[in-house]
Amino acid sequence: MKYEIVPVPTRILTEHDDICEAILEYGKNQIGPNDVVCVAESVVAITQGKAIRHQNIKPGIVAKTLCHFFPAVGSISGWYTMQALIDAEGTQNVLKGFVLGVLGKLRGKAGVFYETVGYQGRLIDDVTGTMPPYDKHIVYGPENPKKVAEDITEACDCYGAAVADVNDLKRSAVLGVSKGVDADKVASILIDNPFGNGSQKTPICIIKNYRKA
Repeated sequence: MKYEIVPVPTRILTEHDDICEAILEYGKNQIGPNDVVCVAESVVAITQGKAIRHQNIKPGIVAKTLCHFFPAVGSISGWYTMQALIDAEGTQNVLKGFVLGVLGKLRGKAGVFYETVGYQGRLIDDVTGTMPPYDKHIVYGPENPKKVAEDITEACDCYGAAVADVNDLKRSAVLGVSKGVDADKVASILIDNPFGNGSQKTPICIIKNYRKA
């Protein structure tokens, strides 16, 4: 079934914003009781104060060494983002993940590093250069996305909400949903990436009549 998805334009949201208040400010009149409100995870993280300028990160020898073993297209292929990951998850945990990841690849199993390192290993975003004033920032994954989704649902009086990590490469993952919302279903609906976190300024979108469908 084809769902109607309504992108919601906003200004650039910052650490001084509350995500629920921002959604109501820009999308209140478009949100109905059967709808699911979806928010880009990077914007949720920014409103939680989880963006850090790369100049404030001091890469160590471990970060400078390990980053070279990761594909250049990945977030942690740079000194600063790898160090940010180490700061969040701990040096020992990252080194353990690296060793187990190498062993896993030798056995034909991919993704062991990210499974071992944990949450921020999968979600940390490198400097993108696309979303001023955060174009020089590294952005961590958001804190407690399930609670954020529940808070959005209550604030907006809608059927449900989701915090999603979606890109233009057909990668769609839902990090947290409110009660009654199917995370896999929402991920599938968002697969074409209706969000626009850069010049489009549409970090929020609404899946219309989700409950009825």
